[in-house]
Amino acid sequence: MSRNIFVLFLFFLIGSLIADEGMWTYDNLPLKDLKEKYGFVPTKEWLDNVRLSSVRFMDGGSGSFVSPDGLILTNHHVAVGQLQKLSNAKRNYVKTGFYAKTKEEEIKCPDLEINILVDMKNVTDEILSVLKPDMTFEERLKAKKEKITEIENKAKKETGLEPEVVNLYHDGEFWLYLYKKYTDVRLVFAPERQAAYFGGDYDNFTYPRYDLDFALFRAYENGKPVKCKNYLKWNSNGIKEGDLVFVSGHPGSTDRLYTYNQLKYLRDYRYPYAIDFINHKLKVLEEFAQRGPEQARKALIYQFGLGNGLKAMTGEYKGLRDSILMNEKKKQEEELKNKVYSDEKLKKLYGDGWSIIDSALDLQIKNFKRLRYHSTGFSRLLGIALNIVRYVEEIEKPDKDRLEGYHESELDRLKFRLLSPAPIYKDLEEFNLADDLKQMKKNLDENDEFLKAFLGDNDPEKFAHYLISKTKLDNVDFRKKMLNGGKKAVKKSKDPLIKLALKIDPILRKEKEFYRNNIESRLRYGAEKIAKARFAIYGKSIYPDATFTLRLSYGTVKGYPYNGTIAPAYTTLYGLFDRALSFKGKREYSLPERFWQKKDSLDLSTPVNFVSTCDIIGGNSGSPVVNREGEIVGLIFDGNIESLYGRFLYDEKANRAVAVHTAYIIEALRKIYNADNIADELENR
Repeated sequence: MSRNIFVLFLFFLIGSLIADEGMWTYDNLPLKDLKEKYGFVPTKEWLDNVRLSSVRFMDGGSGSFVSPDGLILTNHHVAVGQLQKLSNAKRNYVKTGFYAKTKEEEIKCPDLEINILVDMKNVTDEILSVLKPDMTFEERLKAKKEKITEIENKAKKETGLEPEVVNLYHDGEFWLYLYKKYTDVRLVFAPERQAAYFGGDYDNFTYPRYDLDFALFRAYENGKPVKCKNYLKWNSNGIKEGDLVFVSGHPGSTDRLYTYNQLKYLRDYRYPYAIDFINHKLKVLEEFAQRGPEQARKALIYQFGLGNGLKAMTGEYKGLRDSILMNEKKKQEEELKNKVYSDEKLKKLYGDGWSIIDSALDLQIKNFKRLRYHSTGFSRLLGIALNIVRYVEEIEKPDKDRLEGYHESELDRLKFRLLSPAPIYKDLEEFNLADDLKQMKKNLDENDEFLKAFLGDNDPEKFAHYLISKTKLDNVDFRKKMLNGGKKAVKKSKDPLIKLALKIDPILRKEKEFYRNNIESRLRYGAEKIAKARFAIYGKSIYPDATFTLRLSYGTVKGYPYNGTIAPAYTTLYGLFDRALSFKGKREYSLPERFWQKKDSLDLSTPVNFVSTCDIIGGNSGSPVVNREGEIVGLIFDGNIESLYGRFLYDEKANRAVAVHTAYIIEALRKIYNADNIADELENR
């Protein structure tokens, strides 16, 4: 990003929001700004249809219903986890793609859950009513969590829907969101990964782009495709530069409302650790992948996820190390503090919010290494073992006393994950666990309680081999037997991972309790005070940080200055083939053979990808891009490099959301993949 442009942006940001900024909740949309800037105010019917068409993928990502027969559009990179779980040594759907020519050929995903937000209710007063002035930090947090559990359990019994009490504005507001859940979700179509992820890691988080990053699923209920009253009508003409567009999706998390000292903590502790960890893990996975084609297939999903995370975190870390960004965040905080401290009433009520957070950060820093390395690491099987051990323990307790994740309203989802028939690769599990044990031994004191309980005097590689080779937890029936057998069966089990989980669980519980009582309780009370101060001063003219809940953002289709030139609003198939030829078929820039075979039949002026000023972040992948008429015109799949600072600040001049154009999807389906039946369903022919 040009430093001068960034400075100019920050200058104009002070005191007001740029109109196109914001990941807005559906209950608090900036309708006045929309009307003033674009002469458009969405109707209730428009908003209801977009909301009820929007889909949350519970393994990470967004999507939308795009036909009355339950067809769901999302990204290939959102679908890639399920593609791998449906693959094996003989069929690699990640590499080759998949096309179900009939509904009978659609394949059920082993553990995919999708959610649709059907209702929401503000329950802030109900939750805060349980708080008393003389409560300690720990007592406040415990009382809040107990009330949340009570509300969720009651809602599930009364509605049968999936309840989630959502924390907005960092404890400033609480909303009960009710979701319709589908767990019978079937794969319909996905292109080859090379077409979806054209340009590979080189082009990730960049623009111009040329990716066919889409996939299609279908939701089923009672064995039949879901009949959708609400879905997004397809517009193959897409958009033109300057058009107003909306993005409805589930952004994962942002830190725009963090205090200055919280950002310093991220800069000085969390990000350096996370980046070092990912770099190390990528080297380990590459070593495993080098063992052969099948090992490479197994490692791919982890490599992709970590590689994507590394590039994103590196850009965010650069932002945190930029003195201009940090100085602006400090200036914004000082402005809020001055308004609070100059009003005696506000000062008395909320003035200590910052110091409470600072006390939590001091404890977090002091215990940083221990909290980081006291974990089950990268092993899925050990995670399953720990979940089983905790499940049989927690379900015997009164609901209000259970660990989070084990309340009655959460058990269906927990069992769905635990009993997933998705393959678990023992060779990769052993490789990862051995490395986790080595890192634990390297970074923890030899007398550390957790290290001694976990590893003892064992050699990391030999111990990992013993644990993984002897466990039966890769067998779904065995997991079910353990869950149904209760505490007695688990205590008597000779499975080495179950025995290890029983040994380390008390220590991990103690760590969780320490964090909850001494750090989380302070962070949340301090944040609650600051949130209330913001409301008192600014009202709800601000939007909450992202929480992987449904948001609506808006903006215009618009290019931007970059690299001494200008990025176009959209790219075309001409550019796709040119880029492939320019790199002479280099792996990341190679195209599947069918693209070359069908090249002469294609309209090369077809738009491929486009950019808009819509405010997005990770989790928005797969979100529909919608026009004024409520029609789908694109599919979010990335942000540009300049958008990575957007975790902390938004810059309309260079921050862009990158989307697949609907015209490219139809062109590819009809002329490259001969999938006219799917294209007809999308275009309602």
